[in-house]
Amino acid sequence: MSRTLLIGIAAVVAVLAAAFVLYEMRGGTVHADGGPPPAALAPFALGKAPVAVPQVAFTDAKGVRQPISGFKGRYVLLNLWATWCGPCVKELPALARLKAAVPADKLAVVAVDVGRGTPADARAFLDAHDAKALDAYIDSNIALIRAFGAYGLPLTILIDPQGRELGRAAGPAVWDAPDAIDWFKGLANQPPA
Repeated sequence: MSRTLLIGIAAVVAVLAAAFVLYEMRGGTVHADGGPPPAALAPFALGKAPVAVPQVAFTDAKGVRQPISGFKGRYVLLNLWATWCGPCVKELPALARLKAAVPADKLAVVAVDVGRGTPADARAFLDAHDAKALDAYIDSNIALIRAFGAYGLPLTILIDPQGRELGRAAGPAVWDAPDAIDWFKGLANQPPA
């Protein structure tokens, strides 16, 4: 091979390698509707590609089973928490403020108590911890923990309007930071894919 051809091939390989590195550094796909999440949302990270969420259900305040698929058509921020989890309790008010800041027809903030309590217990706990804006949901048979492979709490999963997981946070985040609220508003206002 000629020296010019080798240099050309090396240049193409270098450009492709640089593009790959930059693509991967964004913390998720560069094609995510809302762009990369702000630093306030750490440890939230977008996944490489959307993945269909498991078809599981949890119980609402009236004792009715609610499937995750019932939220299809809007973004869902599904948060798994428990009353005994200190970081969970600390982030509940931030989730409530995020829910109040973004229209519910665009983003459903669904905080599910995965402890062993009743819907009434979850409601009383949310009310007592500055999270009255959140609806009371429970998962007393830990179906969500099993389905999403939760190894710790809190675990928060972002689901797109088609019912696919876009990313997750294993641990607490500052959901109500101004740049976080702006990010979710921008995400929710994207045209349907």
